[in-house]
Amino acid sequence: MNHKRAEALLEKYLAGNCTPEEVAIVESWYLQVTENQEALPSEPDYASLGHSMWATIQERNQQPKKVKMPWGWAAAAVVLLALGFGFYQYQHTSKPGVQNAGPLVQNDIKPGGNKAFLTLANGTRIVLDDVQNGKIAEQEGVSITKTAKGELVYTAKNTTNQLLAGKPQFNTIETPKGGQYQINLPDGTKVWLNAGSSLKYPTAFANTGREVQLAGEAYFEVAKKTAHGQRVPFNVKTETQLVEVLGTHFNINSYDNEDNTKTTLVEGSVRVTPAGGAGNLAKVLKPGEQSVLKGTSVKVNAVDTEEALAWKEGLFMFDDEDLESIMRKVSRWYNVDIVFKDKSLLTKGFSGTVSRFGNVSQVLSKIEETGSVHFKIEERRIVVMK
Repeated sequence: MNHKRAEALLEKYLAGNCTPEEVAIVESWYLQVTENQEALPSEPDYASLGHSMWATIQERNQQPKKVKMPWGWAAAAVVLLALGFGFYQYQHTSKPGVQNAGPLVQNDIKPGGNKAFLTLANGTRIVLDDVQNGKIAEQEGVSITKTAKGELVYTAKNTTNQLLAGKPQFNTIETPKGGQYQINLPDGTKVWLNAGSSLKYPTAFANTGREVQLAGEAYFEVAKKTAHGQRVPFNVKTETQLVEVLGTHFNINSYDNEDNTKTTLVEGSVRVTPAGGAGNLAKVLKPGEQSVLKGTSVKVNAVDTEEALAWKEGLFMFDDEDLESIMRKVSRWYNVDIVFKDKSLLTKGFSGTVSRFGNVSQVLSKIEETGSVHFKIEERRIVVMK
């Protein structure tokens, strides 16, 4: 069996269509990888891997059944890293793979992790990766807890005084470059923040409406809330748009160094309105659609939501994406500066999937295998050249 068979199994795993036997095989590899991640081979034996996977499946010979993935994409991401899923370039003939990992490894940079700063209403700033797990603060009937999983959880005990006074307390959570974090808001809404992002939110939500302010990128799973028999709306404001939602799952990418703002809907319904725009400019999204806002123009496209959510699941995933855009994502996650020595490289399109769990050399070496671009790491700077 060749590596295509192994790749097919992993793609099936990512799609959630594996049989229980196939899931067990993939996840056994996950355990092996995580136990000895530093010793991963740079050139895995695809033939042996594919043979062992498929031989085990054929031995079981049971009727396929769809199952949920207990570890989800995070497990598959590590397996992808072990198998060396790489990149290929569109509209160009790929040259033979160039292995230039040696110099990259010598100056390697580790990936980002759970890092964030919490600023309370009174101005107190807490470095979340420094504080112990457990309760870290309490504000007017709201308890704030840091969990062992790297999550921030708000538990509202009594917010009546805040709401009656009409003066809710606002907190802000910020992730630096090279950081990410999950927060559970007082209403039960879950938010995952990508690197270089911030979220401002009240510590108590009124029954008339809920609103938060986002800069950067975040994935939301909005909790349903009702009052007097009516759903309480949930709004997300960015510098460029207003997203009005009910109970729904969606991703917003609103970095100020990107050309546009993208909102991707996974479940439910949202309405996207340009900031300061009239209601007739608003667009309502259905699951599987993405709005692209540039200026006051909003376009809606059908998309593969997996690509938009890949960052949350520990993956870089690109589909004919230009190198300049790819390197912006690398810059945010690895906290590095990017320098292009040749401007013609900015618009070259690449596609591929690679884990965000690995060092930066593993990402760069996969792109280098196309033969059309090379990288050099200089402290916390990556030089892009032909």
